[in-house]
Amino acid sequence: MKKYDAIIIGAGQAGIPLARKLGKAGMRTAIIEQRLIGGTCINDGCTPTKTMIASAKMAWQAANSEKWGLKVEKYAVNMQAVLQRKNEIVERFRNGATRSLQKVENIDIIFGAASFSAKKVVEIRLNDGGTETLTAEYIFIDTGTTTRIPEIEGLDAIPYLTSTSILDLDVIPEQLLIIGAGYIAMELGQMFRRFGSRVTMLEHGPGILAKEDEDVTEAITELLRDEGITILLEAKTKKVRQIAGVGFTLTADVAGEVMSIDCSHILVAPGRRPQTPDLSLDKAGIETNEKGYIKVNDQLETNVPGVYALGEVNGGPAFTHIAYNDHLIVYKNIVGGEHRSVKDRPLPYCMYIDPQFARVGITEKEARDKGLNIKVAKQPMTHVARAIETGEDRGMMKAIVDADTKKILGASILAVEGGEIMSVLQMAMMGGMTYDEVRECVFAHPTLAESLNNLFMMLDR
Repeated sequence: MKKYDAIIIGAGQAGIPLARKLGKAGMRTAIIEQRLIGGTCINDGCTPTKTMIASAKMAWQAANSEKWGLKVEKYAVNMQAVLQRKNEIVERFRNGATRSLQKVENIDIIFGAASFSAKKVVEIRLNDGGTETLTAEYIFIDTGTTTRIPEIEGLDAIPYLTSTSILDLDVIPEQLLIIGAGYIAMELGQMFRRFGSRVTMLEHGPGILAKEDEDVTEAITELLRDEGITILLEAKTKKVRQIAGVGFTLTADVAGEVMSIDCSHILVAPGRRPQTPDLSLDKAGIETNEKGYIKVNDQLETNVPGVYALGEVNGGPAFTHIAYNDHLIVYKNIVGGEHRSVKDRPLPYCMYIDPQFARVGITEKEARDKGLNIKVAKQPMTHVARAIETGEDRGMMKAIVDADTKKILGASILAVEGGEIMSVLQMAMMGGMTYDEVRECVFAHPTLAESLNNLFMMLDR
């Protein structure tokens, strides 16, 4: 049995930077990866999808070029070229992450499937054959999540797509049917619609994005429908079958009406599940909740002292930047002797539909449910100079402020570069700025951030 100071299971966006920091701090560290360095973000998530979304936007702009006074007579989407560009960028990022680990002393990279055989004992089935057994004082689990496959009659008998496999599809689906209408489904749905697919999305609930304000979700639904995407609400999939010459037929109960929908491809994207079943956590005494997520305290430590769970495998927000922040918390606490926790950290996020949807802080509904004395500022992007000038004036800005302290409590931005606008407000919130200070701030003209002046002017009208 090999003894290390630290073992990291999973080379994702928490595991990689943590390994580098621990190695530089003199701790002998093993990082175990079953598949590819970089985790979901680099290989199957953020990097490939945002790369392909950029290609899809170029197609959309070509199709709508007359809006900008141009006329593109013909354009064609070359999916092989789109995939090649995506693969090159993914490989570049993955290789960079691998090199960043290799150049640090005290780090061993081990490729294989890890599971616990006892408390703080990890057994690895090596990808190239054989096994290794490791132990360490500190163990960090960063195995992330994977697509949750619902129980639907006939689904296991057909070649359905997931958010991973669809990124290698070298043809444009004639008719793409998506089971689910969350962040991943929406990004991929709009992307393939812009490539030329007819797209239908099935949402189980009465509306999309249940955690967001109704006016925001209505605006998102409208802009997707305006691009030709069909969104069916209260849709419960009953069964699916493959039909020669047609593709697939899916039967669903849509708001009480039974519908049959034909399609060429089916994307299953109803949500994610934790990658914990193969870890044999019970042998190490590590507790999980009813959904399989690893239970942790505010410092990301499990019920077993010295064992931590980072990233979405602990049931926290499923975002790369949160996983990255998780590694900072455990590193600062273990090596730096600090007492950091997940409490009160900001939770910004961005969905990369076009225009982007970004949010930080609380929604209007959350504020009213808490009984807070608030003011709400709203502004359509059709009132934003930069958006009008660039021809990208779809969407809206919305901010929630405390009427007594004038502090900004939250913001929802549906706009071109919405994530960047949201980040400006996040920094204002972290710095304790009041809305009138932002309103009177001198921003360069004509930038999108400058529109925050006008947004907060709405509160005094």
